[in-house]
Amino acid sequence: VQLQACGGGLVQAGGSARLSCAASGSTFSINVMGWYRQAPGKQRELVATISSGGSINYADSVKGRFTISRDNAKNTVSLQMNSLKPEDTAVYYCKVTVGTVVNYWGQGTQVTVSS
Repeated sequence: VQLQACGGGLVQAGGSARLSCAASGSTFSINVMGWYRQAPGKQRELVATISSGGSINYADSVKGRFTISRDNAKNTVSLQMNSLKPEDTAVYYCKVTVGTVVNYWGQGTQVTVSS
């Protein structure tokens, strides 16, 4: 599975941004799709995930501000980020899980929120 992410960039605090990630290759067994982020000096953390059945999980820090969605026909997952804060600044990575244990990561895309 190959992942290609796009979106992000420089956004002012309070603004919005949208990330998208497209999966290609052996996509028929993709189960969970999601977004993670890693800020400088910090560990990578979960942002949001969505299962093939539509079950969604958000980090507490983004609940009510971020919305994850997926298009199973196109094998894409998107993250709409609203009311962005400087602490949302990070490199965002998409991840897909094939079956239950095989994970693939995208290349990462930078989101910088200026105050």
